[in-house]
Amino acid sequence: MNFFKRLFKAGQAEAHAVMDKLENPIKMTEQGIRDLKKDLDVALKSLAEVKAMGIRAKNDVENAKSAAQNWENKAMLLLKKAQTGEMEMIEAERLAAEALTRKEENLQTAATAKKNQDQFEKSVADLEKKVKVLKSNIAKFENELKTLKARQKVAKATKSINKQMADIDSSSTISMLERMKDKVAEEEALAESYGEIANENKSIDEDIDKALEGVSSAAASDELAKLKAKLGMDK
Repeated sequence: MNFFKRLFKAGQAEAHAVMDKLENPIKMTEQGIRDLKKDLDVALKSLAEVKAMGIRAKNDVENAKSAAQNWENKAMLLLKKAQTGEMEMIEAERLAAEALTRKEENLQTAATAKKNQDQFEKSVADLEKKVKVLKSNIAKFENELKTLKARQKVAKATKSINKQMADIDSSSTISMLERMKDKVAEEEALAESYGEIANENKSIDEDIDKALEGVSSAAASDELAKLKAKLGMDK
């Protein structure tokens, strides 16, 4: 019995140790997931903002190129008017030169916007990779958390069972059963003893009756003779 008690105590201690080891990782994993989700929210917000800036830069490129083309078209129209005599060549050339200056300014604006667009698109790609990694890690840690919680449930159940088994002897259940066995054995012995005594008494009665069998017959003969004498049958 002591061996089994030690065995269950060892199992109980092991279950406690498993529980202690599981408690902190579960809390740490939960906190880690919360932190990662916060990081994910920040990354998603940054991604949306950078994407928006990239879209604006792309629109700036298109608008600047379109504006440059318009200024070029205006310069051409001015020169054509001078060619047809609708306006002085000197004035047309002056205005056309200004229009071409505007064209160059817009081309420079388009070039700058294109650089910004490329930089924003690179940042978007980097942020998308980060978001992908964060989502992957969150999914991974959530699965690990499920596994840890399942192990925790098993550990709790094991601890409860081992505790109950370890407490069997301390709750006096075993000693009560032993006392009951002793009591039953005592009652069985007493019953057997009384049976032997009864048999002994019966044997003595039989022996006495057997010893007195002749006496009883003689007494009966005497009684019969007396009765015959009274009736005058002895003659």
